[in-house]
Amino acid sequence: MTNNVTLIATAAMGLESIVAKEVRQLGYEVDVENGKVVFDAPVSAIPRCNLWLRTADRVKLQVGQFKAVTFDELFEATKALPWEDVITEEGKFPVSGKSVKSVLHSVPDCQAIVKKAIAERLKLKYGVAGKMPETDALYKIEAAIHKDQATLTIDTSGSGLHKRGYRVGQGDAPLKETMAAALILLTNWKPDYPLVDPFCGSGTIPIEAALIGQNIAPGFNREFASENWGWIESRYWEQAFEEAEEEADYDQELDITGSDIDHKMIEISTDNAIEAGLGDLISWKQMQVNDLFIREDNGYLIGNPPYGQRIGDQDDAAKIYHDLGNIMKDHPSWSVYILTAFEQFEQKYGKTATKKRKLFNGFIQTNYYQYFGNKG
Repeated sequence: MTNNVTLIATAAMGLESIVAKEVRQLGYEVDVENGKVVFDAPVSAIPRCNLWLRTADRVKLQVGQFKAVTFDELFEATKALPWEDVITEEGKFPVSGKSVKSVLHSVPDCQAIVKKAIAERLKLKYGVAGKMPETDALYKIEAAIHKDQATLTIDTSGSGLHKRGYRVGQGDAPLKETMAAALILLTNWKPDYPLVDPFCGSGTIPIEAALIGQNIAPGFNREFASENWGWIESRYWEQAFEEAEEEADYDQELDITGSDIDHKMIEISTDNAIEAGLGDLISWKQMQVNDLFIREDNGYLIGNPPYGQRIGDQDDAAKIYHDLGNIMKDHPSWSVYILTAFEQFEQKYGKTATKKRKLFNGFIQTNYYQYFGNKG
């Protein structure tokens, strides 16, 4: 394996620019495409990106890219790639796939052909007579074909990057950690300002804000599939973890509050914050929205309230938005950011957003309503 690799940081729709900004901040130049950010970087970028990217879904290693309109082309081009540089003799290499607007539209057939081509290449290089043993480290391969262009990648992350390792409990519809981080990074909040989430659920937004506020790498307390890949020198992982420890600012004071109407969610939020090592940094309160009391002159409110999508819930959601608008109109210096799929949000809140951005929360299309406070 050469010292330089091509990496793909996958992103939820609408978050590509945020992921790209994070990658650039790590020092790598990027190309932004739909659903992903592509960049060339040294091998040491694999540990660093997995540790530091807050809003990406995964980091994938691109092994090859080529045009394929027949199964023979797919087989031969796949077999020609240097898989032995990446996959060990005993490595497990399951293949998943997808095909969009391509002649080769049968995903199961494409998966089987790619799997066979890789196995043939590895058997030839390692001198294996029978089946490859596949008993060691995991190399999860994806064969993605879009408009007859095949891109073969290996997932370096393992579990999705939203799995930080601190969630010991959750509610019915938890906000992904990557989305929560994106909601914060889409504001200009700084850790010396108060931050309030009055719909905290299992505490994801306040916890992600605390990690951002103290510059704690989001992947610091989890493992990654590529940690077990022998061709990535252990010193790269050691250096990445050392960098994360050195860059963390544990002395940064924070004023972050999460509240929810459900006392069980407050208990879960508290447990999650403790698991994240942030137990003393976030205040948790059980209360309804109309009990929200703003003390400070300037601050940020970031929330993912109920959308009112289930039958009978629309009136409750409308009242929540109305109550929140009544409270916040008396605090024009505060910036308010609300993610919701409720189409009449601005009408119920009582004010037109300064800006709104279309985002997908899972498979739900939402708007991120942004009200910029007058900080004087």
